[in-house]
Amino acid sequence: MMPKPATFIGCVLTLLLAVTNDGPAQDTGKETKLELKVRERKETADGSGRYHALQRQESWSPTNSAVVVCDMWDLHHCLNATLRGGELAPRMNQVINKARKLGFTIIHAPSSCIEPYKNHPARKRVLSTPRSKNLPKDIDAWCSRIPEENAGKYPIDQSDGGEDDDPEAHRKWAEELKSRGRNPRAPWKSQTDKIDIHDIDYISDNGSEIWSVMEDRKVENVILLGVHTNMCVLGRPFGLRQMARNGKNVVLMRDMTDTMYNPAMPPFVSHFTGNDLIVEHIEKFVCPTITSDSFLGGGTFRFKNDKRPNLLIIMAEQEYKTNQTLPTFAAKHLGHLFKVDYVHASEKERNDLPGIEAIKKADIILVSVRRRVLPPAKMKLLRDFAASGKPIVGIRTSSHAFALRKPGEEKNLADWPEFDRDIIGGNYTGHHGNGPRVALSSRAGTKSHPILKGVDLGKLKGCGSLYRTTPLTKSATELIRGTIEGKAPEAIAWTNKTGAGGRVFYTSLGHIDDFAQPGMNTLLRNALCWAAGLDVPE
Repeated sequence: MMPKPATFIGCVLTLLLAVTNDGPAQDTGKETKLELKVRERKETADGSGRYHALQRQESWSPTNSAVVVCDMWDLHHCLNATLRGGELAPRMNQVINKARKLGFTIIHAPSSCIEPYKNHPARKRVLSTPRSKNLPKDIDAWCSRIPEENAGKYPIDQSDGGEDDDPEAHRKWAEELKSRGRNPRAPWKSQTDKIDIHDIDYISDNGSEIWSVMEDRKVENVILLGVHTNMCVLGRPFGLRQMARNGKNVVLMRDMTDTMYNPAMPPFVSHFTGNDLIVEHIEKFVCPTITSDSFLGGGTFRFKNDKRPNLLIIMAEQEYKTNQTLPTFAAKHLGHLFKVDYVHASEKERNDLPGIEAIKKADIILVSVRRRVLPPAKMKLLRDFAASGKPIVGIRTSSHAFALRKPGEEKNLADWPEFDRDIIGGNYTGHHGNGPRVALSSRAGTKSHPILKGVDLGKLKGCGSLYRTTPLTKSATELIRGTIEGKAPEAIAWTNKTGAGGRVFYTSLGHIDDFAQPGMNTLLRNALCWAAGLDVPE
Protein backbone atom coordinates (compact mmCIF):
# COMPACT_ATOMS: atom_id res chain seq x y z
CA MET A 1 0.00 0.00 0.00
CA MET A 2 1.26 3.47 -0.81
CA PRO A 3 2.09 5.84 2.07
CA LYS A 4 -0.24 8.71 2.90
CA PRO A 5 0.54 12.05 1.27
CA ALA A 6 2.21 13.45 4.35
CA THR A 7 4.72 10.60 4.43
CA PHE A 8 5.51 10.63 0.73
CA ILE A 9 9.09 11.64 0.68
CA GLY A 10 10.02 13.34 -2.50
CA CYS A 11 6.92 14.41 -4.23
CA VAL A 12 7.02 14.43 -7.94
CA LEU A 13 7.43 17.40 -10.11
CA THR A 14 4.48 17.10 -12.34
CA LEU A 15 4.45 19.22 -15.37
CA LEU A 16 1.07 19.37 -16.99
CA LEU A 17 1.95 20.50 -20.41
CA ALA A 18 0.77 20.25 -23.92
CA VAL A 19 3.59 18.70 -25.88
CA THR A 20 4.78 17.79 -29.28
CA ASN A 21 7.01 14.96 -30.16
CA ASP A 22 10.21 14.98 -32.10
CA GLY A 23 8.25 15.51 -35.29
CA PRO A 24 7.71 18.94 -36.85
CA ALA A 25 4.69 21.04 -36.07
CA GLN A 26 1.80 20.56 -38.47
CA ASP A 27 0.19 23.69 -39.90
CA THR A 28 -3.51 23.02 -40.30
CA GLY A 29 -4.30 26.56 -41.39
CA LYS A 30 -5.90 27.35 -38.04
CA GLU A 31 -3.17 26.73 -35.51
CA THR A 32 0.06 24.81 -35.15
CA LYS A 33 -0.39 21.18 -34.15
CA LEU A 34 2.31 19.33 -32.30
CA GLU A 35 3.13 15.78 -33.31
CA LEU A 36 3.81 13.74 -30.21
CA LYS A 37 5.18 10.19 -29.99
CA VAL A 38 3.74 8.43 -26.96
CA ARG A 39 4.75 5.06 -25.53
CA GLU A 40 2.39 2.64 -23.86
CA ARG A 41 2.44 -1.05 -22.93
CA LYS A 42 -0.19 -3.46 -24.19
CA GLU A 43 -0.53 -7.06 -23.05
CA THR A 44 0.55 -9.50 -25.77
CA ALA A 45 -2.65 -11.45 -25.05
CA ASP A 46 -5.22 -11.26 -22.28
CA GLY A 47 -3.74 -12.71 -19.11
CA SER A 48 -0.28 -13.34 -20.56
CA GLY A 49 1.50 -11.01 -18.15
CA ARG A 50 3.80 -10.00 -21.01
CA TYR A 51 3.66 -6.59 -22.63
CA HIS A 52 4.58 -4.98 -25.92
CA ALA A 53 6.16 -1.53 -25.54
CA LEU A 54 4.48 0.34 -28.39
CA GLN A 55 4.76 3.86 -29.74
CA ARG A 56 2.06 5.80 -31.56
CA GLN A 57 1.61 9.33 -32.83
CA GLU A 58 -0.74 11.90 -31.34
CA SER A 59 -1.40 15.41 -32.64
CA TRP A 60 -1.86 17.95 -29.86
CA SER A 61 -3.16 21.50 -29.96
CA PRO A 62 -1.24 23.84 -27.59
CA THR A 63 -4.37 25.83 -26.81
CA ASN A 64 -6.03 22.87 -25.09
CA SER A 65 -2.92 21.37 -23.51
CA ALA A 66 -1.12 22.00 -20.22
CA VAL A 67 2.00 21.21 -18.23
CA VAL A 68 1.94 20.77 -14.45
CA VAL A 69 5.19 21.02 -12.49
CA CYS A 70 4.72 18.83 -9.44
CA ASP A 71 6.71 19.36 -6.25
CA MET A 72 9.97 20.54 -7.75
CA TRP A 73 10.99 21.81 -4.34
CA ASP A 74 14.00 23.92 -3.47
CA LEU A 75 15.30 21.33 -0.98
CA HIS A 76 14.57 17.74 0.07
CA HIS A 77 15.35 15.72 3.18
CA CYS A 78 17.07 13.11 1.00
CA LEU A 79 20.42 14.44 -0.21
CA ASN A 80 20.47 12.27 -3.34
CA ALA A 81 16.94 13.35 -4.19
CA THR A 82 18.03 16.99 -3.83
CA LEU A 83 21.02 16.42 -6.12
CA ARG A 84 19.00 14.59 -8.76
CA GLY A 85 16.35 17.32 -8.65
CA GLY A 86 19.10 19.84 -9.29
CA GLU A 87 20.14 17.84 -12.35
CA LEU A 88 16.60 17.67 -13.69
CA ALA A 89 15.63 21.30 -13.19
CA PRO A 90 17.65 23.09 -15.93
CA ARG A 91 16.42 20.86 -18.75
CA MET A 92 12.94 20.85 -17.26
CA ASN A 93 13.00 24.62 -17.37
CA GLN A 94 13.92 24.49 -21.06
CA VAL A 95 10.94 22.22 -21.70
CA ILE A 96 8.58 24.51 -19.79
CA ASN A 97 9.82 27.64 -21.54
CA LYS A 98 9.41 25.99 -24.94
CA ALA A 99 5.91 24.79 -24.04
CA ARG A 100 4.91 28.24 -22.82
CA LYS A 101 6.18 29.80 -26.04
CA LEU A 102 4.08 27.35 -28.03
CA GLY A 103 0.97 28.39 -26.13
CA PHE A 104 0.60 25.69 -23.49
CA THR A 105 -0.88 26.39 -20.08
CA ILE A 106 1.83 26.07 -17.42
CA ILE A 107 0.81 25.10 -13.88
CA HIS A 108 3.39 25.10 -11.08
CA ALA A 109 2.35 22.83 -8.21
CA PRO A 110 4.90 22.94 -5.35
CA SER A 111 2.82 21.21 -2.68
CA SER A 112 2.67 22.90 0.74
CA CYS A 113 4.79 25.77 -0.59
CA ILE A 114 2.13 28.19 -1.84
CA GLU A 115 2.52 30.88 0.84
CA PRO A 116 5.63 32.53 -0.73
CA TYR A 117 3.61 33.10 -3.91
CA LYS A 118 0.49 34.65 -2.36
CA ASN A 119 1.11 37.95 -4.13
CA HIS A 120 2.51 36.52 -7.35
CA PRO A 121 0.41 37.23 -10.49
CA ALA A 122 0.46 33.51 -11.33
CA ARG A 123 -1.14 32.74 -7.98
CA LYS A 124 -3.69 35.51 -8.38
CA ARG A 125 -4.64 34.10 -11.79
CA VAL A 126 -5.63 30.86 -10.07
CA LEU A 127 -7.68 32.65 -7.43
CA SER A 128 -9.51 34.67 -10.07
CA THR A 129 -10.40 31.58 -12.10
CA PRO A 130 -14.08 30.57 -11.70
CA ARG A 131 -14.63 27.38 -9.73
CA SER A 132 -15.55 24.58 -12.11
CA LYS A 133 -19.12 23.27 -11.93
CA ASN A 134 -18.02 19.75 -12.81
CA LEU A 135 -15.44 19.04 -10.12
CA PRO A 136 -14.77 15.28 -10.04
CA LYS A 137 -15.49 13.38 -6.87
CA ASP A 138 -12.51 13.35 -4.49
CA ILE A 139 -10.48 15.67 -6.72
CA ASP A 140 -8.91 17.20 -3.60
CA ALA A 141 -7.84 13.83 -2.20
CA TRP A 142 -4.69 11.79 -2.55
CA CYS A 143 -5.20 8.88 -4.94
CA SER A 144 -3.27 5.76 -3.91
CA ARG A 145 -4.47 3.47 -6.68
CA ILE A 146 -6.87 3.24 -9.59
CA PRO A 147 -8.70 0.01 -10.51
CA GLU A 148 -6.54 -0.61 -13.59
CA GLU A 149 -3.51 -1.12 -11.34
CA ASN A 150 -5.11 -4.18 -9.76
CA ALA A 151 -4.17 -6.11 -12.90
CA GLY A 152 -0.50 -6.02 -11.92
CA LYS A 153 1.85 -6.04 -8.97
CA TYR A 154 3.32 -2.79 -7.71
CA PRO A 155 6.99 -3.18 -8.67
CA ILE A 156 9.02 -1.72 -5.78
CA ASP A 157 8.99 -1.64 -1.98
CA GLN A 158 8.99 2.01 -0.88
CA SER A 159 7.79 1.36 2.65
CA ASP A 160 11.03 2.80 4.06
CA GLY A 161 10.33 6.14 2.36
CA GLY A 162 12.76 5.51 -0.46
CA GLU A 163 15.79 7.42 0.81
CA ASP A 164 18.95 6.12 -0.88
CA ASP A 165 21.54 8.28 0.91
CA ASP A 166 24.71 6.93 2.45
CA PRO A 167 23.93 7.04 6.21
CA GLU A 168 26.84 9.32 7.05
CA ALA A 169 26.13 11.65 4.14
CA HIS A 170 22.46 11.75 5.19
CA ARG A 171 23.42 12.64 8.77
CA LYS A 172 25.59 15.51 7.59
CA TRP A 173 22.87 16.71 5.22
CA ALA A 174 20.35 16.79 8.07
CA GLU A 175 22.77 18.88 10.11
CA GLU A 176 23.27 21.21 7.16
CA LEU A 177 19.52 21.68 6.75
CA LYS A 178 19.13 22.39 10.45
CA SER A 179 21.91 24.99 10.29
CA ARG A 180 19.95 26.73 7.53
CA GLY A 181 16.90 26.92 9.76
CA ARG A 182 15.09 24.16 7.84
CA ASN A 183 13.21 21.19 9.21
CA PRO A 184 15.43 18.22 8.25
CA ARG A 185 12.33 16.06 7.63
CA ALA A 186 10.47 18.64 5.53
CA PRO A 187 12.91 21.36 4.40
CA TRP A 188 11.05 22.57 1.31
CA LYS A 189 9.75 26.13 1.28
CA SER A 190 9.28 26.94 -2.40
CA GLN A 191 9.71 25.64 -5.91
CA THR A 192 13.35 25.54 -7.07
CA ASP A 193 14.53 28.83 -8.52
CA LYS A 194 15.99 26.90 -11.45
CA ILE A 195 12.48 26.80 -12.95
CA ASP A 196 11.07 30.08 -14.23
CA ILE A 197 7.58 31.17 -13.20
CA HIS A 198 6.02 33.74 -15.55
CA ASP A 199 3.11 36.00 -14.74
CA ILE A 200 0.95 34.21 -17.31
CA ASP A 201 1.47 30.87 -15.52
CA TYR A 202 -0.62 29.41 -12.69
CA ILE A 203 0.48 28.40 -9.16
CA SER A 204 -1.53 25.97 -7.05
CA ASP A 205 -1.26 22.71 -5.14
CA ASN A 206 -5.01 22.28 -4.79
CA GLY A 207 -6.93 19.72 -6.85
CA SER A 208 -10.10 21.78 -7.23
CA GLU A 209 -8.17 24.89 -8.23
CA ILE A 210 -6.04 23.10 -10.81
CA TRP A 211 -9.03 21.26 -12.26
CA SER A 212 -10.90 24.56 -12.49
CA VAL A 213 -7.98 26.17 -14.35
CA MET A 214 -7.98 23.28 -16.80
CA GLU A 215 -11.70 23.50 -17.38
CA ASP A 216 -11.57 27.28 -17.76
CA ARG A 217 -8.71 26.92 -20.26
CA LYS A 218 -10.46 23.99 -21.98
CA VAL A 219 -7.44 21.78 -21.34
CA GLU A 220 -7.83 18.23 -22.61
CA ASN A 221 -4.17 17.14 -22.81
CA VAL A 222 -1.89 17.10 -19.79
CA ILE A 223 1.82 16.37 -19.31
CA LEU A 224 3.22 15.71 -15.86
CA LEU A 225 6.92 15.89 -15.02
CA GLY A 226 8.74 15.95 -11.77
CA VAL A 227 9.42 14.20 -8.54
CA HIS A 228 8.72 11.76 -7.23
CA THR A 229 7.13 9.43 -9.73
CA ASN A 230 6.06 6.70 -7.33
CA MET A 231 4.66 9.17 -4.83
CA CYS A 232 3.48 12.67 -5.69
CA VAL A 233 3.49 12.41 -9.48
CA LEU A 234 1.15 9.46 -9.26
CA GLY A 235 -0.84 10.29 -6.15
CA ARG A 236 -1.36 14.03 -5.76
CA PRO A 237 -4.83 15.49 -6.46
CA PHE A 238 -3.35 16.86 -9.69
CA GLY A 239 -1.30 13.70 -10.34
CA LEU A 240 -1.41 11.03 -13.02
CA ARG A 241 -4.05 8.85 -11.39
CA GLN A 242 -6.55 11.67 -10.85
CA MET A 243 -6.01 13.01 -14.36
CA ALA A 244 -6.38 9.56 -15.95
CA ARG A 245 -9.43 8.44 -14.03
CA ASN A 246 -11.21 11.76 -14.59
CA GLY A 247 -10.82 11.69 -18.35
CA LYS A 248 -7.84 13.86 -19.21
CA ASN A 249 -5.51 12.71 -21.98
CA VAL A 250 -2.55 12.60 -19.63
CA VAL A 251 1.06 11.53 -20.21
CA LEU A 252 4.17 11.37 -18.03
CA MET A 253 7.41 12.86 -19.37
CA ARG A 254 9.44 9.86 -18.29
CA ASP A 255 12.93 11.35 -18.57
CA MET A 256 11.95 14.39 -16.52
CA THR A 257 11.14 12.55 -13.32
CA ASP A 258 12.75 10.62 -10.48
CA THR A 259 11.63 7.98 -7.98
CA MET A 260 12.05 7.65 -4.23
CA TYR A 261 13.51 4.14 -4.15
CA ASN A 262 16.21 2.62 -1.97
CA PRO A 263 18.17 -0.24 -3.63
CA ALA A 264 18.39 -1.95 -0.21
CA MET A 265 14.67 -2.74 -0.58
CA PRO A 266 12.96 -5.26 -2.92
CA PRO A 267 13.46 -5.91 -5.76
CA PHE A 268 17.07 -4.98 -4.86
CA VAL A 269 17.92 -3.20 -8.10
CA SER A 270 19.69 0.09 -8.74
CA HIS A 271 17.88 3.34 -8.00
CA PHE A 272 17.59 4.04 -11.72
CA THR A 273 16.18 0.59 -12.47
CA GLY A 274 13.63 1.22 -9.71
CA ASN A 275 12.61 4.37 -11.58
CA ASP A 276 12.31 2.37 -14.82
CA LEU A 277 10.06 -0.16 -13.09
CA ILE A 278 7.70 2.58 -11.92
CA VAL A 279 7.58 4.09 -15.42
CA GLU A 280 6.80 0.65 -16.83
CA HIS A 281 4.00 0.23 -14.27
CA ILE A 282 2.56 3.58 -15.30
CA GLU A 283 2.69 2.69 -19.00
CA LYS A 284 0.86 -0.57 -18.32
CA PHE A 285 -1.88 0.60 -16.00
CA VAL A 286 -2.13 4.40 -15.75
CA CYS A 287 -1.17 6.38 -18.86
CA PRO A 288 1.36 6.63 -21.71
CA THR A 289 4.69 8.47 -21.50
CA ILE A 290 6.78 10.79 -23.64
CA THR A 291 10.32 12.22 -23.45
CA SER A 292 11.74 15.73 -23.32
CA ASP A 293 13.25 15.56 -26.80
CA SER A 294 9.67 15.96 -27.98
CA PHE A 295 10.21 19.66 -27.29
CA LEU A 296 13.94 20.14 -27.36
CA GLY A 297 15.20 17.66 -29.95
CA GLY A 298 18.49 15.82 -29.56
CA GLY A 299 18.73 12.97 -27.08
CA THR A 300 16.74 12.28 -23.95
CA PHE A 301 17.84 13.30 -20.46
CA ARG A 302 19.81 10.87 -18.31
CA PHE A 303 21.18 11.31 -14.81
CA LYS A 304 24.98 11.58 -14.76
CA ASN A 305 25.33 8.60 -12.41
CA ASP A 306 23.16 6.37 -14.58
CA LYS A 307 25.84 4.51 -16.53
CA ARG A 308 23.75 1.46 -17.45
CA PRO A 309 23.90 0.33 -21.10
CA ASN A 310 20.51 -0.07 -22.78
CA LEU A 311 19.86 -3.80 -23.20
CA LEU A 312 17.01 -4.95 -25.44
CA ILE A 313 15.97 -8.59 -25.00
CA ILE A 314 14.24 -9.93 -28.14
CA MET A 315 12.16 -13.10 -27.65
CA ALA A 316 10.30 -15.04 -30.32
CA GLU A 317 10.39 -18.78 -29.72
CA GLN A 318 7.97 -21.18 -28.07
CA GLU A 319 10.04 -24.33 -27.50
CA TYR A 320 12.12 -23.25 -24.49
CA LYS A 321 9.85 -20.61 -22.93
CA THR A 322 12.55 -17.95 -22.86
CA ASN A 323 9.79 -15.34 -22.81
CA GLN A 324 9.47 -16.48 -19.18
CA THR A 325 13.04 -17.39 -18.23
CA LEU A 326 14.79 -14.34 -19.67
CA PRO A 327 12.67 -11.66 -17.91
CA THR A 328 13.07 -13.62 -14.65
CA PHE A 329 16.82 -13.84 -15.23
CA ALA A 330 17.08 -10.13 -16.02
CA ALA A 331 15.04 -9.07 -12.99
CA LYS A 332 17.24 -11.11 -10.65
CA HIS A 333 20.69 -10.62 -12.16
CA LEU A 334 20.80 -7.45 -14.28
CA GLY A 335 19.03 -4.81 -12.18
CA HIS A 336 22.26 -3.05 -11.19
CA LEU A 337 24.00 -3.50 -14.54
CA PHE A 338 21.68 -2.71 -17.44
CA LYS A 339 18.65 -0.67 -18.40
CA VAL A 340 16.51 -3.51 -19.72
CA ASP A 341 13.54 -3.59 -22.04
CA TYR A 342 11.84 -6.38 -23.93
CA VAL A 343 10.43 -7.22 -27.34
CA HIS A 344 7.99 -10.12 -27.47
CA ALA A 345 6.70 -11.86 -30.56
CA SER A 346 3.19 -11.07 -31.67
CA GLU A 347 0.70 -13.69 -30.55
CA LYS A 348 -1.49 -12.93 -33.55
CA GLU A 349 1.06 -12.78 -36.35
CA ARG A 350 3.98 -15.21 -36.14
CA ASN A 351 6.35 -13.12 -38.20
CA ASP A 352 6.17 -9.83 -36.35
CA LEU A 353 8.06 -8.26 -33.47
CA PRO A 354 5.92 -5.38 -32.16
CA GLY A 355 8.05 -2.65 -30.65
CA ILE A 356 11.31 -3.73 -32.33
CA GLU A 357 11.83 -0.05 -33.14
CA ALA A 358 13.29 0.23 -29.62
CA ILE A 359 16.46 -1.31 -31.09
CA LYS A 360 17.36 2.15 -32.40
CA LYS A 361 18.24 3.23 -28.86
CA ALA A 362 19.73 -0.08 -27.69
CA ASP A 363 23.42 -0.42 -26.83
CA ILE A 364 23.33 -4.23 -26.81
CA ILE A 365 20.75 -6.88 -27.72
CA LEU A 366 20.07 -10.39 -26.42
CA VAL A 367 18.42 -12.58 -29.05
CA SER A 368 16.23 -15.62 -28.39
CA VAL A 369 14.35 -16.12 -31.66
CA ARG A 370 13.53 -19.25 -33.67
CA ARG A 371 12.86 -19.33 -37.41
CA ARG A 372 11.06 -16.03 -37.86
CA VAL A 373 11.00 -13.78 -40.87
CA LEU A 374 9.92 -10.16 -40.67
CA PRO A 375 8.57 -7.27 -42.68
CA PRO A 376 11.60 -5.90 -44.57
CA ALA A 377 11.65 -2.60 -42.65
CA LYS A 378 11.83 -4.43 -39.32
CA MET A 379 14.51 -6.85 -40.51
CA LYS A 380 16.49 -3.84 -41.66
CA LEU A 381 16.51 -2.53 -38.09
CA LEU A 382 18.24 -5.72 -36.96
CA ARG A 383 20.70 -5.67 -39.85
CA ASP A 384 21.48 -2.01 -39.20
CA PHE A 385 22.14 -2.77 -35.53
CA ALA A 386 24.65 -5.47 -36.45
CA ALA A 387 26.25 -3.22 -39.09
CA SER A 388 26.76 -0.53 -36.44
CA GLY A 389 29.24 -2.75 -34.62
CA LYS A 390 27.19 -2.89 -31.42
CA PRO A 391 27.36 -6.07 -29.30
CA ILE A 392 25.02 -9.03 -29.72
CA VAL A 393 24.40 -11.99 -27.42
CA GLY A 394 22.46 -15.00 -28.64
CA ILE A 395 21.19 -18.14 -26.92
CA ARG A 396 19.87 -21.49 -28.11
CA THR A 397 17.67 -21.05 -31.20
CA SER A 398 19.16 -17.70 -32.20
CA SER A 399 21.57 -19.72 -34.37
CA HIS A 400 18.61 -20.20 -36.70
CA ALA A 401 16.70 -17.11 -35.63
CA PHE A 402 15.85 -15.75 -39.08
CA ALA A 403 16.30 -18.82 -41.29
CA LEU A 404 13.32 -20.79 -42.58
CA ARG A 405 13.52 -24.51 -43.26
CA LYS A 406 12.37 -23.80 -46.81
CA PRO A 407 13.61 -20.43 -48.05
CA GLY A 408 10.93 -18.40 -49.76
CA GLU A 409 7.98 -20.06 -48.04
CA GLU A 410 6.93 -16.72 -46.58
CA LYS A 411 6.44 -14.16 -49.33
CA ASN A 412 6.86 -10.40 -48.90
CA LEU A 413 8.88 -11.00 -45.74
CA ALA A 414 12.64 -10.81 -45.18
CA ASP A 415 14.84 -13.62 -43.87
CA TRP A 416 18.47 -13.56 -42.76
CA PRO A 417 19.88 -17.09 -43.07
CA GLU A 418 23.47 -15.80 -42.84
CA PHE A 419 22.90 -14.47 -39.29
CA ASP A 420 24.41 -17.67 -37.85
CA ARG A 421 27.56 -17.60 -39.97
CA ASP A 422 28.17 -13.87 -40.37
CA ILE A 423 27.10 -12.57 -36.96
CA ILE A 424 27.16 -15.43 -34.46
CA GLY A 425 30.12 -17.18 -36.09
CA GLY A 426 28.47 -20.61 -35.92
CA ASN A 427 27.47 -23.41 -38.22
CA TYR A 428 24.15 -24.82 -37.01
CA THR A 429 23.18 -27.97 -38.92
CA GLY A 430 20.63 -29.52 -36.54
CA HIS A 431 20.85 -31.28 -33.20
CA HIS A 432 21.23 -34.69 -31.61
CA GLY A 433 18.23 -36.32 -29.98
CA ASN A 434 16.65 -35.16 -26.77
CA GLY A 435 17.39 -36.91 -23.50
CA PRO A 436 21.08 -37.09 -22.60
CA ARG A 437 22.42 -34.36 -20.35
CA VAL A 438 25.33 -32.55 -22.01
CA ALA A 439 28.64 -32.53 -20.13
CA LEU A 440 30.52 -29.24 -20.41
CA SER A 441 34.22 -28.45 -20.39
CA SER A 442 36.30 -25.36 -21.14
CA ARG A 443 38.67 -25.22 -24.06
CA ALA A 444 42.41 -25.00 -23.60
CA GLY A 445 43.54 -21.53 -22.59
CA THR A 446 40.05 -20.14 -21.98
CA LYS A 447 39.56 -20.82 -18.26
CA SER A 448 40.63 -17.28 -17.42
CA HIS A 449 38.22 -15.67 -19.88
CA PRO A 450 35.94 -13.15 -18.08
CA ILE A 451 32.82 -14.90 -19.37
CA LEU A 452 33.78 -18.06 -17.44
CA LYS A 453 34.46 -16.18 -14.19
CA GLY A 454 32.68 -17.96 -11.35
CA VAL A 455 31.16 -20.60 -13.66
CA ASP A 456 31.71 -24.16 -12.40
CA LEU A 457 31.43 -26.23 -15.57
CA GLY A 458 31.65 -29.40 -13.50
CA LYS A 459 28.25 -28.56 -12.01
CA LEU A 460 26.62 -26.98 -15.07
CA LYS A 461 24.94 -29.38 -17.48
CA GLY A 462 23.18 -28.80 -20.77
CA CYS A 463 19.57 -29.89 -20.36
CA GLY A 464 18.55 -29.52 -24.00
CA SER A 465 19.64 -31.52 -27.02
CA LEU A 466 23.23 -31.00 -28.14
CA TYR A 467 23.41 -28.73 -31.19
CA ARG A 468 25.66 -29.64 -34.12
CA THR A 469 27.75 -26.50 -34.63
CA THR A 470 31.12 -27.66 -35.98
CA PRO A 471 33.07 -26.10 -37.58
CA LEU A 472 32.87 -22.54 -36.27
CA THR A 473 33.96 -19.62 -38.43
CA LYS A 474 37.61 -18.61 -38.26
CA SER A 475 36.75 -15.43 -36.35
CA ALA A 476 35.07 -17.38 -33.51
CA THR A 477 36.80 -18.47 -30.29
CA GLU A 478 35.35 -21.54 -28.60
CA LEU A 479 34.95 -21.25 -24.83
CA ILE A 480 32.88 -24.29 -23.85
CA ARG A 481 32.56 -27.70 -25.47
CA GLY A 482 29.67 -30.10 -24.95
CA THR A 483 29.68 -33.88 -25.16
CA ILE A 484 27.19 -36.73 -24.99
CA GLU A 485 28.04 -40.39 -25.06
CA GLY A 486 28.81 -41.84 -28.44
CA LYS A 487 28.86 -38.53 -30.33
CA ALA A 488 31.60 -36.16 -31.39
CA PRO A 489 32.02 -33.08 -29.15
CA GLU A 490 30.43 -29.82 -30.28
CA ALA A 491 31.13 -26.19 -29.48
CA ILE A 492 28.46 -25.04 -27.06
CA ALA A 493 29.59 -21.47 -26.28
CA TRP A 494 31.93 -19.08 -28.07
CA THR A 495 32.77 -15.46 -28.79
CA ASN A 496 32.95 -13.82 -32.19
CA LYS A 497 33.67 -10.46 -33.76
CA THR A 498 31.47 -9.25 -36.61
CA GLY A 499 32.78 -7.66 -39.77
CA ALA A 500 31.78 -4.32 -38.24
CA GLY A 501 33.86 -5.05 -35.15
CA GLY A 502 31.01 -5.86 -32.79
CA ARG A 503 31.49 -8.25 -29.89
CA VAL A 504 29.32 -11.36 -30.03
CA PHE A 505 28.69 -14.20 -27.60
CA TYR A 506 26.59 -17.25 -28.35
CA THR A 507 25.64 -20.35 -26.40
CA SER A 508 23.38 -23.20 -27.43
CA LEU A 509 22.33 -23.44 -23.79
CA GLY A 510 18.94 -21.92 -23.08
CA HIS A 511 16.63 -24.82 -22.25
CA ILE A 512 14.15 -23.89 -19.51
CA ASP A 513 15.93 -26.28 -17.12
CA ASP A 514 19.31 -24.68 -17.88
CA PHE A 515 18.14 -21.51 -16.14
CA ALA A 516 17.43 -23.50 -12.97
CA GLN A 517 21.21 -23.86 -12.58
CA PRO A 518 23.20 -20.98 -11.03
CA GLY A 519 26.03 -21.51 -13.52
CA MET A 520 23.78 -20.68 -16.47
CA ASN A 521 22.70 -17.38 -14.96
CA THR A 522 26.28 -16.46 -14.11
CA LEU A 523 27.49 -17.40 -17.60
CA LEU A 524 24.84 -15.29 -19.34
CA ARG A 525 25.32 -12.32 -17.00
CA ASN A 526 29.07 -12.45 -17.57
CA ALA A 527 28.62 -12.68 -21.32
CA LEU A 528 26.38 -9.62 -21.41
CA CYS A 529 28.86 -7.63 -19.32
CA TRP A 530 31.80 -8.74 -21.50
CA ALA A 531 29.97 -7.92 -24.72
CA ALA A 532 28.92 -4.49 -23.42
CA GLY A 533 32.42 -3.69 -22.20
CA LEU A 534 31.50 -3.75 -18.51
CA ASP A 535 33.58 -5.26 -15.75
CA VAL A 536 32.36 -8.75 -14.96
CA PRO A 537 31.07 -8.76 -11.34
CA GLU A 538 32.59 -10.93 -8.65
